[in-house]
Amino acid sequence: MNDVIHIYCDESCHLEHDHQKSMVLGAVWCSASHRAALGRKVKAIRDQFGLPPTFEIKWTKISPAGLDFYLALVDLFFDEPLLRFRAVVVPEKAVLDHGRFNQSHDDFYYKMWYLLLTHLVDDQHCFRVFLDIKDTRGQTKVRKLHEVLCNRHYDFDRQRIASIEQVHSHDVPLLQIADLMIGALSHLHRNLDGSPAKQAVIQRIRERSGHDLLRSTPPRVEKFNLLVWRSKAEL
Repeated sequence: MNDVIHIYCDESCHLEHDHQKSMVLGAVWCSASHRAALGRKVKAIRDQFGLPPTFEIKWTKISPAGLDFYLALVDLFFDEPLLRFRAVVVPEKAVLDHGRFNQSHDDFYYKMWYLLLTHLVDDQHCFRVFLDIKDTRGQTKVRKLHEVLCNRHYDFDRQRIASIEQVHSHDVPLLQIADLMIGALSHLHRNLDGSPAKQAVIQRIRERSGHDLLRSTPPRVEKFNLLVWRSKAEL
């Protein structure tokens, strides 16, 4: 196999009973050989805006005072050809009928992760997947996801999908970029409009991606790939 690919994953509003309208899973990915240099570029922008080394990039931190910083991060992503992003959005969790398909919400959750990640896996590379640590069930979820993904790709010796690991997002700049992109999609699809600064970031992503972010992109789009999942009842 050729170069190793690192995939940095995050999720928003993925729980069944969190009273949130939409669910978003997303990932920033790049070659492992370039991830350190790309991380340094993110840190350089942080330094340029006078933020401390401990500052963590998060969608929830966007404010008018920090808007230019977050717009610069969006521009970095779109200007950097080595970075790519893919997300799966479930816009209406309320329409999910798990009983009809004899599945639990957890089963559905892993299916969505499969939809996200299987699009990125090929026969020419080895893949390492990194998930932001969210809760105490994390390790169980990681093992299950690795099992599902490897089985679906007949990767029983785990040579193609080498690992799925939990990491702390504050240690991984590229995972923080994933949080930023996912946060924008979640904000948009939940119809939130109370923050002009966040709306400005969403608009910048729209302009730079060339997509309205409400519909799926063509499947072969690589830079900013989006699948807006629809149930059969909505089709």
